[in-house]
This record gives sequence, C-alpha cells and structure tokens, in this order.
Amino acid sequence: MKSWRDNVRRVVPYVPGEQPNDPDMIKLNTNENPYPPSPKVEEAIRNLDCDAFRLYPDPTAHKLVSAIADYHDLKESQVFVGVGSDDVLAMAFMTFFNGDRPILFPDITYSFYDVWADLLRIPYVKVPLNQELEISCADYKQENGGVIFPNPNAPTGTALTLEEIRFILEHNRETTVIVDEAYVDFGADTALPLLKEYDNLLVVRTFSKSRSMAGMRIGYACGSEEMIRCLNDVKYSFNSYTMDMTVLEAGAASIADEDYFQETICKVQETRQWTQEQLRRLGFTLKDSSANFVFASHGECPARELFEALRQNHIYVRYFDKPRIDNYLRITIGTQKEMEKLVDFLETYLKKRKER
Repeated sequence: MKSWRDNVRRVVPYVPGEQPNDPDMIKLNTNENPYPPSPKVEEAIRNLDCDAFRLYPDPTAHKLVSAIADYHDLKESQVFVGVGSDDVLAMAFMTFFNGDRPILFPDITYSFYDVWADLLRIPYVKVPLNQELEISCADYKQENGGVIFPNPNAPTGTALTLEEIRFILEHNRETTVIVDEAYVDFGADTALPLLKEYDNLLVVRTFSKSRSMAGMRIGYACGSEEMIRCLNDVKYSFNSYTMDMTVLEAGAASIADEDYFQETICKVQETRQWTQEQLRRLGFTLKDSSANFVFASHGECPARELFEALRQNHIYVRYFDKPRIDNYLRITIGTQKEMEKLVDFLETYLKKRKER
C-alpha cells in the first residue's frame, strides 16, 4: 500500500552557521558585519507609518529598486530584489538553469549551490579549485547549462580579476553566467561594468554583509532587461509580495548613506589586514582575503581542535568537515577589539599546547 511518504521531495538541506544564544560570545562564524547599519536606517524605521502595515507592500519594490538602480547607474528594469541573496539566487536557479546540460560551479564554494540544484533537479558538475584553492578560469570552457561562482569565493576569500571574469563570459556566451558578489565590497572587482557587454550575465549582491543588514534580508540582482523580466515572471508566479514595507524603507535609507558605508568598509579592511598579519605570526597559513573573513590553517594544530577550543571559550568560528578544507577555519572579521581577543586566545592556547 502506498504512503504519502512516497511523494515527498527529499533533499539534503543546507546547514547555516550556528546562531548561538550566548551573551558572552565573540561571534565570528557567519560573516556578519560587526558594525551597526547606517543611522539613516534606524531613522527610516522610526518614521514608518504603522497604519500602512494593514496594506500589502508594493510588489514592484519600486523605492528600493530605484535606489539600487541609481546607485549603480542602471535602469530600474535592470534590477531585481528578493529576500536576501539566497532568495534571489534560488529564483535565478529556477529561471535560468533549466537545460539538460549540467551547470558548473566550484567544488569548494557556497554550499547552497548544490542544495538548490538537487532540490530543483538541475544536473551539475563541481569544478575543482586548483592546488592553491583558487578558481581556474580555463576549467569553465567546457560545455554546460550555466555557470555560477562567488567573487570573492567563499569560504576561501580569494577573488578573480575583472579580466578573469571576462574570460569565463567569453567562453560561455550561450549560457547564463551568475557572479555571486556577496563579499565584493570588501576588496574585489565587481562584474557590473561587464553588463554592457554580456546580456547573459547576472550579478547578485546582498545587504547582509557590507551594509550590516543580515537581519533585514535584502538581496538583489543586476542584469539585462530581458534577464530581469524573466526573473520577475518566476517571482510573480511564486510569491508577489516578497519585500515588506520596513525592508523597502530601510534598504533605500542604507543606499543613501554612502559616507557611512565607506567608513564601515574601511574599518573591516584595516582589521582584516591586522588579523592576517597576526595569524601568520602565530604560524597560520592563509592567502590575503578580499572578503570580510579569512581562511586559515595552522601547521601544527588541527583546525577541529582549535574550533572546539575556541567554542568552549565562547569564540565562534566556522569549521567545515569536508575534503581538502577540513584543516581550515573560516574566521569572520569582527571589531578590532574582538579580533585582538581572538589572537590573544590563540597565542596562549598554541603556546600551552607546545609546552605539553
């Protein structure tokens, strides 16, 4: 006898970073920005007319779309918004990856890509990073049904140049190429200038990292007018009212405060540089990061051991128990004070370990 269970869609879900409820913690495990959003965001939320909440929000998200388009010198018809870049990327997978040929993405990358592909029954091939844990552009010349990669890549923090991105686009003119720029503001080249040359390019971004608004869930995509039309067709067939009134106002307010945005980015970059220098001093191996995190491995102490020791002392970082990267820690850049506490703990722990 058949059961309802026979019709369940079964997938291995994405596992997000731990969100501990620990008042004494230093939280460096989910790449959140350590600084608050722009004061203009708080002001916009404070001035909201709560009576308007009885109405549906603008399904076109015009105020936010217009602000993003002006910021990037694009037409409004070239901008799509969603509930965080995860929502935008999921919509893009549904919209553009519907062929018989496999899509391509790195083997070490954002681990939601294969989850969406499995969920939506999209064939895919994981393209191995090279020995330096970097994307090799030549590996994306093979036949495919689409390409997606982050720039900078996560969790490695390494980035492609604009010319390297152009190389991938030149060899994939017949399929959609998605560049996931969740961390681009922290020091990598954006692919946005290439939109004028390639109508198959989609650039996806988020307010969660550089704009300190992970809790608001704002993501967006920029592309050709045709690509954005296609995305909206899928969105309106799925959920018309994805962006609430609070988010629309807060997002537009964040875009309007460029000075605060640049100030925050600079603070993260300066602390990242200091952190990289200190970790190398302590015997860690790492490449210079273009993101708001570093990806580090110690020559003598296993990453899992360090992860557990840090966690027991209320310092949370990210550990991936996966081939090739199971001896690395991904460490978000916090405030200067938080990173000093991290380095002090590591220095003490490693010294005591050596003395055993």
